Amino acid sequence: MPRDGGSGAAGVSPEQLWLRPTEPRRGRRPSFSRAAITAAAVALADAEGLEAVTMRRVAAEVGAGVMSLYSYAPDKETLLELMVDHVSGELPTTDPLTGDWRADLKATAHLQRALMLRHPWLPAALSTRRTPGPHTLAFLERALAALRPSGLDGAARLEIFAQLTAFVAGHVGHEIAQAAAARSPDRSAAEARYLAAVAADGHHPELAEALAAPGRPLTPEATFTRFLNRLVDGLDTD
Repeated sequence: MPRDGGSGAAGVSPEQLWLRPTEPRRGRRPSFSRAAITAAAVALADAEGLEAVTMRRVAAEVGAGVMSLYSYAPDKETLLELMVDHVSGELPTTDPLTGDWRADLKATAHLQRALMLRHPWLPAALSTRRTPGPHTLAFLERALAALRPSGLDGAARLEIFAQLTAFVAGHVGHEIAQAAAARSPDRSAAEARYLAAVAADGHHPELAEALAAPGRPLTPEATFTRFLNRLVDGLDTD
């Protein structure tokens, strides 16, 4: 249902979404708001996944007619934009930085991971292009400030933040999938037997050596930290 500014697969234009008033200017004051609609959509996604977030379900949650929601979010893509920025408001933006840009960047990644684990739908929602809203911009501003001591120019700092966010989203998506798989012990045992057989067949010596190496801590937090350290410590600032 296109509106002025355009909508559809890519949602409404950023100007319409973020720079224009959020409440209708005419008619009776509604009994709900864009914030309430967004919060209801987030709650649905947290409880049941993104597939549960439909305009009809969200309308039922706020006690509104489906058509009345289109003044606030004309399609699901626009609603996803609102949801991403809404949960980004949970990220701290005023805590002091240490001045050690690698340490601050790692702290930024840990904050992102915690947010995505609280909202498991977020990695998938970030997989397509999103226009940063006010909360997202505030966190981006802090991340860019954290990177200033690196000496990199603004474009490079933007690229590093995008790279970091993509890494965190991909890792958390995998982490969530692994946690779900672990709830099926039969499947996990079958996978272990399969890898043991492959390692012993003589055709995969590199894999056999890797599987025989001393194990590292496998807790989700330890694994994430290890991968993150490799990424951030290896960033080139030339």
